[in-house]
Amino acid sequence: MQAIVLHARCVVYVMDAYCGWCWGFSARIVEFEAANRRRVPFTAISGGLFTGKRARPISTYPHIPEANTRIARLTGAYFGEAYKRVLQEGKLVMNSLDAAAALAALRDLAPQKAIHSACELQEAFYARGQSLSEPDTIAGIAAAEGFDAAEVLRRLQDGSAHAQAASDFVLARQLGVSTYPTLLFVDGPKVQSLPATGTALEVLNERLDALLSSADAQRVTGHGVNCFRSSAPSLMTAAS
Repeated sequence: MQAIVLHARCVVYVMDAYCGWCWGFSARIVEFEAANRRRVPFTAISGGLFTGKRARPISTYPHIPEANTRIARLTGAYFGEAYKRVLQEGKLVMNSLDAAAALAALRDLAPQKAIHSACELQEAFYARGQSLSEPDTIAGIAAAEGFDAAEVLRRLQDGSAHAQAASDFVLARQLGVSTYPTLLFVDGPKVQSLPATGTALEVLNERLDALLSSADAQRVTGHGVNCFRSSAPSLMTAAS
């Protein structure tokens, strides 16, 4: 597996599979991609919310139940009974490196389904209460999506998916992201934010319309101010 290469123009969804607010945004990002995938490519990368010393049992984050209530109230997100039991037991370790490796392995096999794969991982956790560190969880998602489950497991076991996950974390920082979910419109060296959680689909579509129109106009005139320039330009070039 090689580091993700962004299209020259694309929408990048920076998320974490163990982020409740990302779960609250999952239905909207699926709708947004479905409405616009023929206009601009979409991809998803992991930010790394629970890594290192933060990768701990869920019980060590006592704010989560209250946050879930707010998320459900604002977004209508469903938290399954199996997840609620896991939350009550408090033993499941939220390890975002493992979750990000799972996304990387799935994304590598079907880049065009990156948004869908990210949301499937979240559904496994928030609806079915499954650990994203368990190979069986990821193999089940892969098989259900028609992917080669054995190949996904190989990438998880040989370390290549975890290396890609670490690259995702670096890219997220290079893009200036530290909170999740974050939605970005990338056009060459320029990166601009799109609204995320709590935003109506119509508002997202209108914002993307404006960004695409502005980008096209600037290409015609040759003008435009760079909002961001990556320190790793190889990550910002067109995908093959």
